[in-house]
Amino acid sequence: QIGSNDGKRFDIINKFIKKYSPTSILVEPIKKDFEELKKNYQDQKDIIFENSAISINDSIKYLYKVDDTKYELYDEHIKGISSFEINHLIKHGVSKSHIIKEDINSITISDLIKKYSVKQLDLLMIDAEGYDGDIVIDFLNNIKLRPTIIFEYIHISHKTFKKLIDLLISKKYDFHKLDENVICFPAEL
Repeated sequence: QIGSNDGKRFDIINKFIKKYSPTSILVEPIKKDFEELKKNYQDQKDIIFENSAISINDSIKYLYKVDDTKYELYDEHIKGISSFEINHLIKHGVSKSHIIKEDINSITISDLIKKYSVKQLDLLMIDAEGYDGDIVIDFLNNIKLRPTIIFEYIHISHKTFKKLIDLLISKKYDFHKLDENVICFPAEL
């Protein structure tokens, strides 16, 4: 799960992980959210925690987020909209004076898979506030694994989304929109 946040807020697979204990890699770049993520899954086994952002060519070195002392001015959703683009926060109604920049670690999806010797992947779930499309494109172009892929599409640029849909078709994935997400199944499933 890329963009795990704290493992609770707006997390549709939390209950599944806690009930079935699948081997999981949870990826979250924001340090405070990462610490909460580890706490929220502390009773679970077979979970790997990665305090990084997934980025193409290891290019993301910081994210913009709402200052922790300003969260009470916004609804719960604001805690999960960190982005490498400051305008993403502003378009969600965050005052520029409430936005801070946090230095983060980053890793490519290929390096993440190598780092943890992933040989089988059933589900790749991504919520990366608009960077989702880039991550899925990079994954499809560079990784031979064929998991079910779920990604949030609503913040992806039209150009990137078109490229992604064309790539999913060429890689023989069937896909369906469900709320803010696209669920992609390898055709052989």
